[in-house]
Amino acid sequence: MFYTALYHTGISPNIFNDVDGRFRRIDMEIGQLPEGENTYTVFSLWDTFRAFHPLLTITDPDLDNEFVKTLLRKYDEGGMLPKWELAANYTGTMIGYHAIPVIVDAYFKGIRNFDVEKAYEAMKVSSKFDTTKVYVHNRNILFKMSALAKKYNEELGFVPADKDNEAVAKALEYAYNDWCIAQMAKDLGKEEDYEVYMERAGRYAKYFDKETKFMRGVLSDGSWRTPFDPRASSHRKDDYCEGNAWQWTWFVPHDVDGLVGLMGGKEEFSVKLNQFFTMDSEITGEDTSNDISGFVGQYAHGNEPGHHITHMFNYVGQPWKTQELVDTVLQTLYFNDPNGLAGNEDCGAMSAWYILNAIGIYSFCPGDPQYSIGRPLFDEVIFNLKDGKNFRLKTINNSTENKYVQSVLLNGKALESPFISHENIIKGGDMEIVMGPEPNKNFGAR
Repeated sequence: MFYTALYHTGISPNIFNDVDGRFRRIDMEIGQLPEGENTYTVFSLWDTFRAFHPLLTITDPDLDNEFVKTLLRKYDEGGMLPKWELAANYTGTMIGYHAIPVIVDAYFKGIRNFDVEKAYEAMKVSSKFDTTKVYVHNRNILFKMSALAKKYNEELGFVPADKDNEAVAKALEYAYNDWCIAQMAKDLGKEEDYEVYMERAGRYAKYFDKETKFMRGVLSDGSWRTPFDPRASSHRKDDYCEGNAWQWTWFVPHDVDGLVGLMGGKEEFSVKLNQFFTMDSEITGEDTSNDISGFVGQYAHGNEPGHHITHMFNYVGQPWKTQELVDTVLQTLYFNDPNGLAGNEDCGAMSAWYILNAIGIYSFCPGDPQYSIGRPLFDEVIFNLKDGKNFRLKTINNSTENKYVQSVLLNGKALESPFISHENIIKGGDMEIVMGPEPNKNFGAR
């Protein structure tokens, strides 16, 4: 299963140039690459920014750098970073602007063999509504790429649910994407931009209803959309994207503490998070999304928007619950079978989640160069890094029953929290995780 997953992460994006370096550009012209370079196609970025690209930042940073350069090349050719590029086409498929976390995650992990200033410019342009800059074949795709939701977000400060479809999901993803831009702005000394994008990053709070404790559609007049059923799904016709309010309420990876505060503190947050994973899995509505699959309670592992949620307990001092949930997903929602995934592979996204979590780590918030520690499956995993270095993850007392982390040593020093930085990994060394049959509630408590 592990090596099949690795194979799946090696299929796309695909090389999109001939042996002589010629390739079809976004603007339909024929381009010529510098000798020794490749360009690529099939960028399922809504899916792959979450685990696939973070995996590559460890296992093949040079390839991830090539992907970033390709995204910037498509910006040069077509005027905007792609959302879901296919065969030199802006398809306009899916939501958000997730080329941005791919670029920012690479940048903060030291992968910078690209034009950083151009990348920053491309991110700002792609975060704004502008129909004049995008090369597309038809007007429908033009508005999918430019996205009216971005126009509302700029002009009104929120995305009204009666003006645009999937408004809540779009707004939450914009907030995260804008946080990524803010982090790069700050690192590049662009303080004014940093302030602007951090304000935008905090707009997720506008959709949180403190009475129901869910992210909800806000109408143009500022009222909540009613009636409201947090289990309800109407595919491509509601306030969410391939999910419901239960699944989307947790999409604030860049500010978990802020979401905890909105819910009333760690205790209330933890109660609701427990409920999410333990309640029944019924989805209501007449046209529910087929993408909602692979259930643990209302958690739907078969689609990507919730892939970070199992690790949220690490942020509220209950890492043993993250370990337990990751173990459940690894053991019950991946199979040695032709139908071995709980949902679409999505160009390696589903398998990349498996690879990282089976190793024992997960990239909770791409753009933040740290990994959340979960429950490793293997006694030993070695990353062969650049310059002849390696990073070894060794698991002591590992078994099916021993699914709880007792302690973690990084190069002989005890970790007090269930997180490890990218820098710790790429400089090489050893991490030793001791497992046991019962939770150690002292490890990672905060």
